[in-house]
Amino acid sequence: MAKGNPVTDAERERVRQLHAEGKGRNQIAKELGRSGRTISEIASDLGISFARAGEVRAATEVRQADLASMRTELALKLTEDAMRLRERMWQPALVYNIGGKDNDYNDHLMPEAPADVKRALMATAGMAIDRSLKLSPPESDTEGLAAVDAWLKGMMGGS
Repeated sequence: MAKGNPVTDAERERVRQLHAEGKGRNQIAKELGRSGRTISEIASDLGISFARAGEVRAATEVRQADLASMRTELALKLTEDAMRLRERMWQPALVYNIGGKDNDYNDHLMPEAPADVKRALMATAGMAIDRSLKLSPPESDTEGLAAVDAWLKGMMGGS
């Protein structure tokens, strides 16, 4: 510690108080007009630490759990999107055309989507399913089978 400006007992006690209030080393240093190193030395003498590894680790674990939950929710929504897109393939579809020399608009209600629309819907549904499976892969047994596949294997008498 600086020999020209010795640390007083009152400063030591103030470091203890501010630390107990949850203030960081740099905040305390600024408030007391001391260097961070001086505050660290005082803290060491007092047997207190500014290490927050445990708090950071716990906060990181909570954040990771939150992200896992959000990925699961997104995977569910993507699966629902894929199901809605697939259903649209078999519903009545309004097809239209704008064109001709008079730029006419023509439409027709068809009993189900035309083949090119079905193909686009299926491709989009497939992308949603792929993303869903990447976010939340199906559970596998020890042989690497998805749970449903393992059930089917058992029902068919497979070993």
